[in-house]
Amino acid sequence: MSRPRRLGYLLKHANLRLGELTGPALEPYEIDGREFGVLSVLRTPEPLSQLDAAQRLGIDRTTMVALLDGLERKKLVGRRPHPGDRRKNMVELTEHGREVLEGATRAVEAAEERFLAALPGDDARLLRQLLDRLI
Repeated sequence: MSRPRRLGYLLKHANLRLGELTGPALEPYEIDGREFGVLSVLRTPEPLSQLDAAQRLGIDRTTMVALLDGLERKKLVGRRPHPGDRRKNMVELTEHGREVLEGATRAVEAAEERFLAALPGDDARLLRQLLDRLI
């Protein structure tokens, strides 16, 4: 009788496999998975502060600044001083950033579908729901 694999192992390797699909899917958009995450968080009606965006992603401020620097060089985001607190920067998608995010989102959704294709019926939806409950 084989022992069940540990949850950490399963989640790690599922994430690696998903990354093998999403990484190449994002290449035409010249962004990686972390940058896609930042762009996705910034898809809001109103600009976010750098700190708010970092907190939503669960990353530290230094990492967020580095990610935003790269995205700004690619002309995907813009920063400006906060109108009420000049110590803060507000971040928003540029028009080019919105276009890139739109295409990248479709590419990631297709990669996720390929990843989940081995699951029968509503199992893919159920997996998403269960993972969402856990986090």
